[in-house]
Amino acid sequence: MQKPGGTLSAAVREHLRRLCLREFPCGTGSWNKSRFLPRTWRTWKELVPREEEAGNPGEETVEALLGLVRSPNSPWALPEGSSAEDHFLKELAVRNPLVLKDTFFDSYFRSLRVVDKQVSLVDKGLLKFLKLEELVLSANQIKEIDAINLPPTLKVLELYGNKISSMECLCTRPPPHLQHLGLGHNKLLGPLESLYVTADYWPNLVSLDLSFNDLTDLQGLIASLRTLPHLRVLVLQGNPLALVPYYRGFTIDSLPRLCVLDDITVSPSEKHQFRGLSQSGDLLAREAQLVVTIGNVKGILDTSILDPEPGPQGPFISYSYYVTYDFVEDEEGERNTHGGVLAEIVKPSPSTEQLGEDIPEELFGEAEDSPESGLSSQSGELEESGASEGSGHLPRVTDSAEELAKLRPRIDPRLCPSPGTVLFSTVRKPWTDVVPCHYEMHHTLRDLVPLKAFLLAGTTVTIVEEKILSWPPVPSPVDAVLSSKSGKGEKDKGQKDKDKKGKDQKDKAGKGEKETVPKEPKASKKKELPKELRQDPPILRVLGSGLVALEPLLVGEPLVSEVCNFGVIRTLETDNLIALRDAKKNKNKKAKKAPEARKSKTKVPASLEKNKSAVHMDDGDYQPQPLTVEVQVQLNQYRSAEEALREMSL
Repeated sequence: MQKPGGTLSAAVREHLRRLCLREFPCGTGSWNKSRFLPRTWRTWKELVPREEEAGNPGEETVEALLGLVRSPNSPWALPEGSSAEDHFLKELAVRNPLVLKDTFFDSYFRSLRVVDKQVSLVDKGLLKFLKLEELVLSANQIKEIDAINLPPTLKVLELYGNKISSMECLCTRPPPHLQHLGLGHNKLLGPLESLYVTADYWPNLVSLDLSFNDLTDLQGLIASLRTLPHLRVLVLQGNPLALVPYYRGFTIDSLPRLCVLDDITVSPSEKHQFRGLSQSGDLLAREAQLVVTIGNVKGILDTSILDPEPGPQGPFISYSYYVTYDFVEDEEGERNTHGGVLAEIVKPSPSTEQLGEDIPEELFGEAEDSPESGLSSQSGELEESGASEGSGHLPRVTDSAEELAKLRPRIDPRLCPSPGTVLFSTVRKPWTDVVPCHYEMHHTLRDLVPLKAFLLAGTTVTIVEEKILSWPPVPSPVDAVLSSKSGKGEKDKGQKDKDKKGKDQKDKAGKGEKETVPKEPKASKKKELPKELRQDPPILRVLGSGLVALEPLLVGEPLVSEVCNFGVIRTLETDNLIALRDAKKNKNKKAKKAPEARKSKTKVPASLEKNKSAVHMDDGDYQPQPLTVEVQVQLNQYRSAEEALREMSL
């Protein structure tokens, strides 16, 4: 293996050595020595091997030796993927090995491919290849190239996947006849790179590939590319500048002779659609626009089906569900608007309205007392659930830093954004079989380099369950004393009123007056819910989390649409419990709507009986719904000059 930091000349020598051109079945030896014994001075001088003499003992024929080189199962065959030049040299070393001298190699190579050989220096030894037209040095460790060491005969130069940070090194003495320059997947960065792609350095350039660098100045780069008279093929995808919505239209209109952009042929209709857009280049905003849409969530387990019925003193439990995703933050744009998105995840959601249907009516009057043990038990649940840091409160006062660290809730890393991103979330929704998120967020970003890095990494989508325990308010000691005194006074007052009432009734009876019985106010059908419930910090549980790849947006795809599948979290047992509960609710609703039918003992409808029998599912028929969420990320791209100018005016 070539050592890191090697020169190009050393890599070429090592490559020739690995071809084994002077070893069996190539070269000369006991297997073919009679073919190279000279007959005349002329044949020796011209290095022409003698014709084979049949029956030479211990020697192989040329065809037999070529068979050993060509057969894919032969141990002397070249590895799969070897170049045509390597195959030619291998067979030439069998047919006429005396030709293979250093002077032959210097004049033979027209194409030289040294890929992934840890080359870091292109030395002057390359100049000895007098007819070299194609040089491929991809996937090496090259940071700079001294253009003086490049042969002037070069027409193709490929340097993909290296560490080149500027084209300036190539412009000291660039090959004058170069037609294709490939610098994709390097580290070109900064507006000054536009100065090195002009006709002053590349007068004959036909094809230029600068893909997957960190170029951001589209207007400046296009202004330099206009000076290249022969440019027909251009690849800029994967650069931050290609993320702006007017990228393709502006480039096509600015370079009218361009035939292919990002491996897509430029059609006449495209040229017509974007006509005139280049004249407004300085007015176009240098920002990217993306839209994130989150649709339905399916396959969530209704955890409330597993909870016991709440007692008179609580806790009253509510569940809600939401989806989070991380996205790169624009320093100038979204920081002020969405800076609190992460805090939103740990903020207890007001669940009093949701609890209205879940708390039994008979508990409302008795919900004034609550055990203090609810706080300590909640703290233990927070530690296991991974609620966000700082959201919990401690059950007792302590001065020990170690005890505080133990009591502080642990954070699930899936509930935190990755470095350089902000966590966004949908609105919390109660459980249904299909939870509709209806979420759409428009992201406008001006810092395009971090955006490109984010798209390469992808976004993490997470489905979160939020569980909140609520308790009746606990009265303070002062309020409790006042309440007891007030209750005693009201009791005495009530007794006096009762005695007075009895005396008045006796007097009326003696006078013959009719007794009037005051009507008691009708009891409320439904007792009021306590106005304020004491809520514990939310308990967060990750139901599913996964990565959504966004790299297609860098290679020209306008939309990434995916249904994230996190597997099955529901079971046959829980689905049967949910089906029984739903059937019971439906039955109660029908009974309330038709009380007369219930009193007349009408038969249960056949459909209800059918549903009742269908509640219990068997293992053979059970097909669980996996936990899924629909996610779309769209990169905004203008389809015409008119659309671009309209957006610019807005």
